[in-house]
Amino acid sequence: MYYSQILDCDIANGLGWRISLFVSGCSLHCKGCFNPETWDYNFGKPFTVKTQNKILELLHPDYIRGLSVLGGNPTDEENEIDLVPFLGRVKEYYPNKDIWVWSGHTFEKLKERNDKILRYCDVLVDGPFIEKEKDLTIPFRGSRNQRLIDVKKTLESGKITEIEL
Repeated sequence: MYYSQILDCDIANGLGWRISLFVSGCSLHCKGCFNPETWDYNFGKPFTVKTQNKILELLHPDYIRGLSVLGGNPTDEENEIDLVPFLGRVKEYYPNKDIWVWSGHTFEKLKERNDKILRYCDVLVDGPFIEKEKDLTIPFRGSRNQRLIDVKKTLESGKITEIEL
């Protein structure tokens, strides 16, 4: 896997102070995407063990609330090969920090394909960016069709539970 950027003190991509990882690679190519350079799976730098350890170190301070994983598309199967084990490490090291993942796929599609990323994800921002539904007034999303899903509550209840902001 490759990544395009790591933000070490981000407040724009999730609640609280966060570390944000922008993965490279997206199969969806949404019209109007804010980050089209990340469509290429080989864009940026390799996601090495050294990179993973750096992110784990950046997550250490108490004021860092969690990790945000954006893209590209973290839930493309090509990215999950490396991302899922890394998110497992994050949860092992920091069980009280939350993980937010942005996916161009819906929760239903990820669940249907038995997507392992859901076991480590606290909040899923799901759905493709739809340019005609673009709305800059909604927090943490680009278009009105996208949802902020509380993954744990949704998996427990069996029905989509969106987070309250």
